[in-house]
Amino acid sequence: DLQREKAREHGVFIVLKGAHTAIACPDGECWFNSTGNPGMATGGSGDVLTGILTGLLAQGYPPKSAALLGVYLHGFAGDIAASELSQEALTAGDIVDYMGEAWQEIRASFLIL
Repeated sequence: DLQREKAREHGVFIVLKGAHTAIACPDGECWFNSTGNPGMATGGSGDVLTGILTGLLAQGYPPKSAALLGVYLHGFAGDIAASELSQEALTAGDIVDYMGEAWQEIRASFLIL
């Protein structure tokens, strides 16, 4: 509730990284992410998420889309990495390494030919 209140009060998006990362929007909406795993609780993982979010914003994605997509992609790339490497061995760099595969899988899911 506090996260949602502060997002509305300040007109910002607040991403609270955790087991089910929460994204609070300035309009009062709150979203919970279904991707990610405990192996992502490693140094630098939040920095990777910040880079993904700012990269999406720099490419022109609207803030809400950047927040929702960025958080999902971050967790999805972490899930792919964990399935290949194990959660116990996961590093922030592994999340970056699997971003391309995560993008391709998402893109393939939404292509209509």
